[in-house]
Amino acid sequence: MDMSFSSEQLAFRDEVREWIAGAMPDEMKRKADDGAVFENTESLAWHRILHEKGWVAPDWPVEVGGPGWDSARRFIFQEELLRANTPALSPFGLTMVGPLLIQYGSEEQQQRFLPPILSGEEIWCQGYSEPNAGSDLAALQLRAEKDGDDYVLNGQKTWTTYAQYADWIFLLCRTSSEGKRQEGISFLLADVKNTPGITVKPFLTTGGTYAFSETWFKDARVPQRYRVGPENGGWSMAKALLGHERTAIGGVSESGRWLQTLKRIARETPVGRGTLLDDPAFRRRIARLEMRHRAVSMVNLRTLAAAELGRAPGAESSILKLVGTEIFQEITELCMDALGHDSLGWIDSDPVALPERERFVASQFNYLRATTIYGGSNEVQRNVIAKQILGLPSAPPARKAS
Repeated sequence: MDMSFSSEQLAFRDEVREWIAGAMPDEMKRKADDGAVFENTESLAWHRILHEKGWVAPDWPVEVGGPGWDSARRFIFQEELLRANTPALSPFGLTMVGPLLIQYGSEEQQQRFLPPILSGEEIWCQGYSEPNAGSDLAALQLRAEKDGDDYVLNGQKTWTTYAQYADWIFLLCRTSSEGKRQEGISFLLADVKNTPGITVKPFLTTGGTYAFSETWFKDARVPQRYRVGPENGGWSMAKALLGHERTAIGGVSESGRWLQTLKRIARETPVGRGTLLDDPAFRRRIARLEMRHRAVSMVNLRTLAAAELGRAPGAESSILKLVGTEIFQEITELCMDALGHDSLGWIDSDPVALPERERFVASQFNYLRATTIYGGSNEVQRNVIAKQILGLPSAPPARKAS
């Protein structure tokens, strides 16, 4: 594809940049300039600001509330959000279950759920992993048994990110034990806050945050009309949604933001008569990461261009997830190297001893250890790439006995 921007696209960049500068509240700008981490309430506030402008779901079609941008404009928009260090939005509604409902949901489901996802009135979380079903997702055991017009759910989900803030959860459950494990799974939407029998228990991560939760289901009743796709057809829904999720998990824009943080830290770290950024060896490490980041950004653009032609993310999303998460981890590791002994600082460190924008580096470094695991481990992604892109067999053929 042509990677140069037209005069119209450059004018669009100027429009977006000017609007962001005027739309961000003063306190949000201050935190953005300091590189601080935004609270959940601030992310929701920014969500609503973008919604009022009509820019909250750049990937959605016009008929369901999207702005109707082509891939270049979507890319420019994400670049400008990154440049301004705006709060990150929750991906579970906008970039995961929302696109899935657009693709597979009934008209009733689209009318019920898409508007409040757009407006930010209803927040979503994901219920996939279980204590004994992580990368082997087909091993899940959350049971859903029919009773009248409902399913009755019993079991547990784990790693349900920010479920304590969510209104709804999309989940995979077992509706049959016949045939292959994948053939007995269904995809449901459940009201977290108003369904008796659903209990959310946040737990502390090694990053010092309550990002994850355990979610328990005990005789929780979910209407059958909230099943997406056919009964026992949830595996196809899961694969489609994981394509959207893995594209997002790759974190191309977010890792670009952290590249800028890395350069700033290096620029402000004195070494000898100069700074760490003046050191050729350290600059070389940054440059190597920048080149890899630019390459994965090109793959991201190709994925966006394919989506513009109506193709949902396929196996190429595994490339974005695999390479993007590894680059993101390496960037934060280099940030830790650049900070030296200050990298031992933490979220509650003395602001005089360690500025606010540096106190979250160690937390992010710890949190991102999980990115190569969730959404399908990177070992799983290598298998997907080998089979679906390279056309390799899942295992080498057995050798014949002589």
